[in-house]
Amino acid sequence: MASRKKPRPETDDAPPHASSEALDPRALGEEERFDRALRPTSLSEYVGQRSHIDNLRVFVEAARQRGEPMDHVLLCGPPGLGKTTLAHILAKEMGVQLHATSGPAIEHKGTLAALVTRLGPNDVLFIDEIHRLSAVVEENLYPAMEDFRIDVVTGEGAYASSISLPLRPFTAVGATTRTGLLTGPLLSRFGHVVRLDFYAVDELAAIVHRSAKILGVPVDEAGARAVASRARGTPRIANRLLRNVRDFAQVLGRGVVDEAIAVSTCERLGIDSLGLDPMDRRLLRTIVEVYEGGPVGVEALAATLAEPRDTIEDVYEPYLLQSGLLSRTPRGRTVTRKGYEHLGVAPPKRPNGGGEQGTLPL
Repeated sequence: MASRKKPRPETDDAPPHASSEALDPRALGEEERFDRALRPTSLSEYVGQRSHIDNLRVFVEAARQRGEPMDHVLLCGPPGLGKTTLAHILAKEMGVQLHATSGPAIEHKGTLAALVTRLGPNDVLFIDEIHRLSAVVEENLYPAMEDFRIDVVTGEGAYASSISLPLRPFTAVGATTRTGLLTGPLLSRFGHVVRLDFYAVDELAAIVHRSAKILGVPVDEAGARAVASRARGTPRIANRLLRNVRDFAQVLGRGVVDEAIAVSTCERLGIDSLGLDPMDRRLLRTIVEVYEGGPVGVEALAATLAEPRDTIEDVYEPYLLQSGLLSRTPRGRTVTRKGYEHLGVAPPKRPNGGGEQGTLPL
């Protein structure tokens, strides 16, 4: 499978103050153009996360009726679940412009000042990877979010003075995959915290049908479910798999995405029935074969796999934990009985006090 972490142009290629809507589509990569084409553009088109969407619809309508900005929103969850898409939708539903940036792009408080002073009334400031803001920038963001003002220091030494600049009311929308890295003061300034969950197969199948219609690809129900069941509960992966299956259906099949071509494509890509790719299975097998099923610390696991710790924690572990294939204990990571069964390996017997033999916990 292709890499799951892709730099988004609104966070990496555009200047910090640029609106994502103003980016030239010709400058985007093929995959990014596909992602943009397949994104829902309104809350009514958004599939899944129903409780969050219903609540956001109320908050948006109330803010529009009062002519005020929405309360600040924090979107959190694993990559690919629709945080950026939801930020764009909120701006469109409010009828305002979205200004997109990322935590690493706001290098100092001067950059932040340039960003917030350009915002129009009720505009949306979208900060991706907000957990990566520096401490100085974060401190200066507090009064901007709370009091709609920012302090700018002019001059140097004895001639330095601080000027408080008023800002137009705006809505800050933050996105993060690491909620635990946010400081308490920053987290408390968000009025709405939306924790996106992995999608059910039925929801992903609906997304596959919608994307296939946009792409002009015939797909039957069994084919849509075959793609959805291997998408790791993530819409971005479902859309990526659909494009891959479309290519195989066009060249090796009848041009229709059915169950047979979907399963065949996934097998050729190394994606199994649960959506695990070769790296996922390698992680599980490493714990089983090298560390006897665990527990093993994440640092030791990262060294053995030659992968950064953050990649293991942010990219691989969430779905393995959600699927019940891996457990995280105070002593480290452990493969569950379900994980052993999926690998086709018999779980080992373990001492269970008094010399008795027990098996791995479910």
